[in-house]
Amino acid sequence: MQQSAEMVKKWRLVYTKQAQKDAKKINASGLRPKVEELLEILNNNPFQQQPSFEKLVGDLVGAYSRRVNIHHRLVYQILKDIKTVKILRMWTHYE
Repeated sequence: MQQSAEMVKKWRLVYTKQAQKDAKKINASGLRPKVEELLEILNNNPFQQQPSFEKLVGDLVGAYSRRVNIHHRLVYQILKDIKTVKILRMWTHYE
């Protein structure tokens, strides 16, 4: 049985300027493999439950985060209507 094209279609990932700056820190810190793993999950299905994610509040209401490690988070928004995940931060959202 073939899957429909819609079921196979991946999500588009777009990056803010801040996320692009964060990518340089990620490369230098040795966290790149973990971040790439999380980005692949978001590309396939940003609603995947494992690894867990949390809805953010306050200034980042409407965004979600997933742990890169104990200090750093990948922060993103899901734009369902255009099947896009907007990567806001890849370093920390506490700065």
